[in-house]
Amino acid sequence: MSHLFPNYARDSIDLVDGSGSYVYDQQGNRYLDFMSGIAVSNLGHKHPVVTKALADQADKIWHSSNLYSSNLQESLAEKLTAEKDYLAFFCNSGTEANEAAIKLARKATGRPNILSFEQSFHGRTYGALSATGQPALQEGFFPIVEGFNYLPYNQLEPLKEHLNENVAAVMLEVIQGEGGIVPAEEKWLQAVERLCKENGSLLIIDEIQTGLGRTGTFFAFEQYQIEPDIITIAKALANGIPVGAMLGKATLGTAFGPGSHGTTFGGNNLAMNVANAVVSEIGQPNFLNSVVEKGNFLMEALCSMKEHSSKVLDIRGKGLMVGIELDTPETLQWAIQELKKQNLLAIKAGKNVLRLLPPLTISQEELADGITIIHSVLNQS
Repeated sequence: MSHLFPNYARDSIDLVDGSGSYVYDQQGNRYLDFMSGIAVSNLGHKHPVVTKALADQADKIWHSSNLYSSNLQESLAEKLTAEKDYLAFFCNSGTEANEAAIKLARKATGRPNILSFEQSFHGRTYGALSATGQPALQEGFFPIVEGFNYLPYNQLEPLKEHLNENVAAVMLEVIQGEGGIVPAEEKWLQAVERLCKENGSLLIIDEIQTGLGRTGTFFAFEQYQIEPDIITIAKALANGIPVGAMLGKATLGTAFGPGSHGTTFGGNNLAMNVANAVVSEIGQPNFLNSVVEKGNFLMEALCSMKEHSSKVLDIRGKGLMVGIELDTPETLQWAIQELKKQNLLAIKAGKNVLRLLPPLTISQEELADGITIIHSVLNQS
């Protein structure tokens, strides 16, 4: 009998160890990790730089409270803003980062409404859930927070119709992750930014899954030549140590004065030291270039399946964030189990998309091994 709430549809395997691109269950079985804890372990498992940063800080103070100055927070904020005119707020998770973004947008503009998009995912707490354009996830939790409207993704006319003087912000993912690995169209996203500026609304980019090098650039929005007003990140920021961050333009700083928002654990010393190490590692140009190369290799190898497998409808994504759209939800569930039998772990996105999120540190040989397994499963008659 379990003593846990049944809110997760858990697999029976219990992962107890990991190294590089592999994880191990309690029976000692080894699996090639093509999910990275849902885009969390971007530097893989037991990365020496991350392990050292964690051990070094574990021997010092773990938590001190945001009542005191923090050089670790200042150092990480400087790295994340990369000489751009942004300020940082540190919290514990992606949903908290999005809660902070929603509060900042409303406070800074004095406007009540937020526009987000159908099939988006922004988190599970009430504000973030209310921004999430998936009714099935909101069911049973009404009333949700007021002031949110959901528009069709990659369509401009509905946005023009709803953008008015009451809209504080437009909130979106550059690639909808949980929604099915759906990338934004470049011209659409650039038009969204322009319309927001014209209307005096803020643009919030949720980079919780796409950030930290996952798509081949440090932030995915960098590939679209836009400049958001607010950016949210979490997941891979400390490679598994819980931490999130909201970055906002410095002009918004006055809206978050003392007492306006806060967190007990956010920005604690342990998370900050690890995150500093992670960001330094991922931010290196050679590292990001390697993600682009491996992403191109993965996409090219997978695209041939569209011609040879009747189960595959589409393949899309950027960098090492790839979705394989399958013909039915039943095929998806079957594929995930078959891949597990061949010692590869992957996860779903949307109703029928196989989501691939290998560690960014994966070798080309390991990537090729994973592709071979995926081919063998999806080419079964």
